[in-house]
Amino acid sequence: MHDKTLVELARALDAGEFSSRELTQHLLGRIDRLDGELNSFITVTFDQALAAADEADAVRAKGNAGPLTGLPLALKDIFCTRGVKTSCGSKMLDSFVSPYDATVVEKLRAAGTVSLGKTNMDEFAMGSSNENSYYGPVHNPWDLTAVPGGSSGGSAAAVAAGLVPAAMGTDTGGSIRQPAAFCGITGLKPTYGRVSRYGMIAYASSLDQAGPMARSAEDCALLLGAIAGHDLRDSTCVARGVPNYSEELAAPLNGLKIGLPSEYFGDGLDPAVAKATHEAIAVFESLGASVREVSLPHTHYAIPAYYVIAPAEASSNLSRFDGVRFGHRCDNPVDLIDLYKRSRAEGFGDEVKRRILIGTHTLSEGFFDAYYKKAQQVRRLIRQDFLDAFEEVDVLMGPASPTPAFDLGANKDPVSMYLQDIYTIAVNLAGIPGISVPAGFAGGRPVGLQILGSHFTEARLLNVAHQFQQATDWHRRHPAFAEENA
Repeated sequence: MHDKTLVELARALDAGEFSSRELTQHLLGRIDRLDGELNSFITVTFDQALAAADEADAVRAKGNAGPLTGLPLALKDIFCTRGVKTSCGSKMLDSFVSPYDATVVEKLRAAGTVSLGKTNMDEFAMGSSNENSYYGPVHNPWDLTAVPGGSSGGSAAAVAAGLVPAAMGTDTGGSIRQPAAFCGITGLKPTYGRVSRYGMIAYASSLDQAGPMARSAEDCALLLGAIAGHDLRDSTCVARGVPNYSEELAAPLNGLKIGLPSEYFGDGLDPAVAKATHEAIAVFESLGASVREVSLPHTHYAIPAYYVIAPAEASSNLSRFDGVRFGHRCDNPVDLIDLYKRSRAEGFGDEVKRRILIGTHTLSEGFFDAYYKKAQQVRRLIRQDFLDAFEEVDVLMGPASPTPAFDLGANKDPVSMYLQDIYTIAVNLAGIPGISVPAGFAGGRPVGLQILGSHFTEARLLNVAHQFQQATDWHRRHPAFAEENA
């Protein structure tokens, strides 16, 4: 059961091959046996999952099942989940049990899904390797000595290892697409505002976006349809109708115009990743698409602009964690200032502290105009680059990451780690959608192809990705870890 896609599992449930309870028990058993090596989960909700599975089976018995009824998944531990610890991978929230559901969780619950638990992540979503978690690093099931990517590394690793067929992630600068690439799964970052951020603990509010991670584009289409839509509780959520993302998956790609940004194929790109990427693009040409080179001239400003804007917003968002209202509180503070200082010093990890310091500095008097305002102006130029490119082509393609998954502990320098997101960060600055799909291997580790579209073109991206997956079998490959522990 664990090697099936969501869509295949739905068909099997409809056919009565097994019940949701049997499926849930099987996956919970795999988590119990295998996750000690991966560390992909922070919390496993055994009792709640079985109760939800029984409820889904009862709904199915009455003939009222929807497309997602009874299907198991996991939630990145950044989504507030009623009655379940929501830690954000941080000591600061190690004891926080959410009293309410995030909108994404609420919608998935209403759709009948069965949550198996909360997945590990870089603390407060700050990282590209999932080594910054208070609960320890996550291991990549393709190679246990490698990182799974971040910050949604726990979600990616759990799906790749066959512990769950799908999981929810969040993407602030590539945190769905890069771990999806590293773990050989499919990950979709929707247009900013397409999915509500209510109840999703904020890192950088103008960049964060929730999205699905699964084995296939077909699965992601099913999940996006359930979580997308307007939410009055999130002022940044767009009031726009939600299409049936599964309807257009089968559309042929004849006449599709693909742009290859020259900036994504220059220095720093691993030759094996480049080779896999070009071979994947050749598949699209065989399916009737045309390819041309385009330019995104302000790409090289994306990382410096991002690492001004994101830490500035993080500094503001994380100021609420002060040891007073909720979160970690130090022992025996002598006064209020001591309470603030020691609670935050003890509760936050090194990377979070680094970004808070950077953000506070850039927002301070005398530096706001020089840094934050200038970065926002650069952001507008980056967005315009994409809009200009989409006047000429339908989608953009390139590698999701310059290298395959690197070894745990290999990138100790923060700047080297930040450069891992060089092909993904600009997408968040522009607010456009992007998807990473498995496209080969480099040194035995997965390579992801990134496909980008203009605002609210998720249906087109899912169609393009699905057609590629109909013509290839990269998304059907499973790590030896999953096969040996079947």
